[in-house]
Amino acid sequence: MAQDLDSAQRFYGAVLGWDFRPTTLGDGIMVALLDGAPVAGVGALGGGPGVPVLWTPYFAVEDADATASRIRERGATMAVGPLAFGTGRAALAADPAGAVFGFWQSEVVPDWSVGRGSGPAWLELRTRDAFAAAIFYGEVLDWGSERPGSCTVSYEHDHVVLRQGHDTVARISGGALEAAPDPEVRPRWHVHFRVPDLESAIEAAARLGGRTASPVQTSGTSRWVVLADPDGALFTVVAPAR
Repeated sequence: MAQDLDSAQRFYGAVLGWDFRPTTLGDGIMVALLDGAPVAGVGALGGGPGVPVLWTPYFAVEDADATASRIRERGATMAVGPLAFGTGRAALAADPAGAVFGFWQSEVVPDWSVGRGSGPAWLELRTRDAFAAAIFYGEVLDWGSERPGSCTVSYEHDHVVLRQGHDTVARISGGALEAAPDPEVRPRWHVHFRVPDLESAIEAAARLGGRTASPVQTSGTSRWVVLADPDGALFTVVAPAR
């Protein structure tokens, strides 16, 4: 959700190579496309300039009311909904550590995916206690269950890793974040998007009012950096290592 929808489209179009098209959800929401495939939703934020802007992951659920009940039962917060939205029902919540996420009950666009194709490379939750977070999300969203299509959960190299089939879709990382004064490092979900060239993305972001929010990092065959858009929303871009 962005303060200015037109500016957000110019920014992400230049930085990530996205095109945009209207949706059936109203005039204030656009779908971002890369190579013709849906990647993300970008909408106009209501509530005035003081409302924080951030990227929020939405998880598909079979029953929004049951999911909301599970969230409340586990001491977490329901912020909005579930409410009727377009062809389905949507809601916003915060987990026990304060990380914000959404969930959606309805049909999911078949080629809208994470971990493969043009979609986000992966999601990462950076929180205080990765194991406690994995239990919370597993119980709330049926991760690691016997239900057909359920994501599998494993613990690898100090991270909780979530996979759907062979595709890694999310990671949960723990750390001492409770004393951090900077909201950029408090518990939150981070969205990682692929780009062909890291320096080009950084230059485009700076040219259109964004900034780098971390050093460039390299691991294995990938390089990545955290960027902030002009509204302050953080996201990570990932490119092949040179």
